[in-house]
Amino acid sequence: MRTRTIMRTASPLVLAAALGGGIMSGQAADLASAPLYAKAPPIEAFNPWMIRLRVLGVLPDAGASSVNVAGAPPLSSPNSTLSISDQSIPELDITYFFTRNIAAELILGVTRHHITGAGTLDGHDIGKASLLPPTLTLQYHFTDFGAFKPYVGAGINYTVFFNQSAANTRFAGLAVTDLRISNQVAPAIQFGFDYMLDRHWGVNFDIKKLWLRPDYSATVNNAIPVYGQANIDPWLVSGGIAYKF
Repeated sequence: MRTRTIMRTASPLVLAAALGGGIMSGQAADLASAPLYAKAPPIEAFNPWMIRLRVLGVLPDAGASSVNVAGAPPLSSPNSTLSISDQSIPELDITYFFTRNIAAELILGVTRHHITGAGTLDGHDIGKASLLPPTLTLQYHFTDFGAFKPYVGAGINYTVFFNQSAANTRFAGLAVTDLRISNQVAPAIQFGFDYMLDRHWGVNFDIKKLWLRPDYSATVNNAIPVYGQANIDPWLVSGGIAYKF
């Protein structure tokens, strides 16, 4: 009788142990099949390079240029000055981001300008010159506006004048020859923005101001030296496409 009682008591215990073991085995199997950790979302790699291809308008403001020559009252007049033609060209710039906010930009392009007289020299053809004006700026890019990414910058320009040619035509009995314009360093500031269409491509608009005031010299009638300062002071206005690597 006692044996039978023990068996009745043991049976539920055995059943409970079996069920418990099965549950534990199932949980162990689930744990074994589950990944030990969840994969973190991929982090977008930071590439520091950006290039832009733009149309650049060079808009000189040469109204304050000086013209000096001994013995020629029209040239010595305070109303005698220079006018330099506007120009538009394709332009390439290369930008390197030190961080997501701080970058350096270098622009490259060549322009050719026509120089004429203004004021009392209005209509007098002075000559032509080509300009290579590489400009390097340090920029701060604002990154809190989504796809719209404005920036400001300041830096330095070094303009090389080459392929200079005097008009060698007569105006009011005067002919200009031997035109020489000196290379010049100039400060620069800029404002602009990129609007990114996707991770790589965007559109760009940019404005720079240069204080470019090179010295120049020429010869009038093959005998009289002329000299002064050409206050070119151009605005550089550009727009185009941007590609972020």
